[in-house]
Amino acid sequence: MQRDEFLKLLEKEGFGTTVVVERQAFGTLDAHAHPFEAKALVLSGGLTIRTAAGEQTFNEGDTFHLQRDEPHSEVFDKQGVRYLVGRK
Repeated sequence: MQRDEFLKLLEKEGFGTTVVVERQAFGTLDAHAHPFEAKALVLSGGLTIRTAAGEQTFNEGDTFHLQRDEPHSEVFDKQGVRYLVGRK
């Protein structure tokens, strides 16, 4: 998915706040949850997210969606990751 298309999708789905997140190569975030729903587009690099449903890897152009208060952990690839995320 392209950035402009993703921004239109976020607006249509009511995601008001958008931010760009950057994480360093080989970094990790232990299990945590956010007090908001998040939908993101990977702009560069990649990451693997583990939830109760399993583990999935996302790379440039992929999108991922986490529900409010959904526990998850993250592992960033050898390039790190940069993603655009909408929150609501």
